[in-house]
Amino acid sequence: MIKNEQQYHYSLDWLRRFEQSVAELDSNESLKAEPVRWQLHRDSYQSQVNELKEEIAEYERLTNCDNSQPIKIKVESLNKLPNALIKARIAAKMSQGELADLLGIEQQRVKQYEDTDYQCASFVEILEVSTALGVKFETAVMQVDFDEIEVVKKNVAKWRNKKINMATKTS
Repeated sequence: MIKNEQQYHYSLDWLRRFEQSVAELDSNESLKAEPVRWQLHRDSYQSQVNELKEEIAEYERLTNCDNSQPIKIKVESLNKLPNALIKARIAAKMSQGELADLLGIEQQRVKQYEDTDYQCASFVEILEVSTALGVKFETAVMQVDFDEIEVVKKNVAKWRNKKINMATKTS
């Protein structure tokens, strides 16, 4: 995800480079003599081109959105909430410094939030950021997967047993 103008320009530069590499591969007749190898190289470069184009298009959509209308940002899961908060800040045409001023905190703290995808932020801090950005959840549907709970329980039990075994070996 592109989070700022510097990353945007960096991504544009890399897009140009990957597109140039694809064009060079397309015109390389000696490499085409090995079609499997040629296709692997081309597909890997083309994959990067496609990914960068998607990220650039998303960033441009956010920076060019009409601020007289609310923008909808889809959040696939709670794990994707940090990206949605960053997208909301970008769409609001707000810098990290401006967000920090609204929150009454240092700009470095907002940078830290975004650099770590809000892993260093408390739930209350995330709520404060979403309030400052005017983020409202229209509908949230949560699904409780009981099979997943059992998998987690088993993994935790294995981890704890491993930890206990390691502790008894070292003592």
